[in-house]
Amino acid sequence: MVPATPEAHPGQSRHVVVIGGGLAGLVAALDLGRAGPDVRVTLLEATDRVGGKLALAEVAGHRVDVGAEAMLALRPEGVDLIRDLGAGDDIVAPETTLASIWSRGALHPIPRATLMGIPSSHDGLGALLDEEEQARLDAEQPWDGPVEPDVSVGDYIGTRLGQAVIDRLVEPLLGGVYAGRADELSLRATMPAVWTAAVAGGSLLEAARRSAPPPPPPGQSGRPVFAGIRGGVGRLPELLLDALPDGVEVRTTTTCRAIEPADNGFRVLVGPTTAEEWIEADAVIVATPPTAAGRLLGSVAPVAGASLSAMPTASSAVITMAFPRAGMPTLEGSGFLVPSVDGHLVKGATFSGNKWAWTGELDPDVVYVRTSIGRAGEEALLQRPDEELVATCVRELGEAVGATLPAPIDSHVQRWGGGLPQYTIGHVERMAAATAAVAAVPGVEVCGAAYQGVGIPAVIASAHAAAATILTHLGTGADRTGE
Repeated sequence: MVPATPEAHPGQSRHVVVIGGGLAGLVAALDLGRAGPDVRVTLLEATDRVGGKLALAEVAGHRVDVGAEAMLALRPEGVDLIRDLGAGDDIVAPETTLASIWSRGALHPIPRATLMGIPSSHDGLGALLDEEEQARLDAEQPWDGPVEPDVSVGDYIGTRLGQAVIDRLVEPLLGGVYAGRADELSLRATMPAVWTAAVAGGSLLEAARRSAPPPPPPGQSGRPVFAGIRGGVGRLPELLLDALPDGVEVRTTTTCRAIEPADNGFRVLVGPTTAEEWIEADAVIVATPPTAAGRLLGSVAPVAGASLSAMPTASSAVITMAFPRAGMPTLEGSGFLVPSVDGHLVKGATFSGNKWAWTGELDPDVVYVRTSIGRAGEEALLQRPDEELVATCVRELGEAVGATLPAPIDSHVQRWGGGLPQYTIGHVERMAAATAAVAAVPGVEVCGAAYQGVGIPAVIASAHAAAATILTHLGTGADRTGE
């Protein structure tokens, strides 16, 4: 049963239920609420807070990010939204983007001229690759076979440039974004510029050289690649909440269990079996992680539901530590990444006070450092007690910077269970089929990190698109998304 498009009547409001109170759900709710009094919105979130993987927590007396702490500034959606919410003056660029890779017992500067970790030459690699591995890089090999519709990152780049390039350069970068493994991740979905170069043929090294940005003019630093918010990216959900119009109701600790077609619309089942509640809606936006989205879509868009239910996810954790400045060594750059092949728990570290001026100014006697842990398949590691995770991170940080670190003044462990969708081989085609199946059900839309990008700008773009489609479906004549 496919609900008919509701007939618009003057003065009659339309009710949209948005399921999921993460970034995507909040943005979609804002866009819908701005359409005017003829659209009523109910935002349902299963946990006790909105914001998803954007969160702040108090560490050593100050609020700092314990989730995402930066966004891509080369895409406009994130910074545009912050400006739209009245916080444009709080957009900040990193103080430094000089980062390293901790491998083979030393910190090696990440080469500047790379294409998602693919170096344009072995210049600047130092001892990150040994002589034999550098020679293999220079001796680029052809790919024997098609790259369409998709291949894995590990297979393609490893075959052409050598396994060491994957292990020491590419996988650390992918691990920081997707918490995934190169031999499972889709080249087309996670490294589209490389996939385009692969389809075109020719040298990957040459493609990396062509992609390297020109040096900025003397006295200029160039356009920043990343951006943050003074006070933390975790402020973004708070700004969105404050901006929601009166016609938007937010309900937390409300679990959604099913979506069913109904006469001229849908109904959403919420609450435990002992206290079930059906909410009538003219339209529904599903903005949850893929597993939950798959379950909810099963009765209205089964093809999409099956695809999303089967999507693997990875769990991760952010460990934030406040160290006494006295006794801390000098930390250089913004932090470092760690190849999984080196066998450490830590997969990346951010020297927060170096990277973000506002963090460095929080307390003259405190140095904030955060580490990230958890790759696909390492869920068991995240079950260790907080104290053990913190102790291991402190020890590995000391090994990386070559010093014994003082005990932290305070620490915070934030686990993100199943929060990172894995863009495995064939992801683009699967999501195209899933979204087409959803599009065949007027009045239902999806948005979030599972579809066309896990970064903040991509998630915002997906929410704008979902809200615009729903407003068109409702025939309100008031598409105000992205204002």
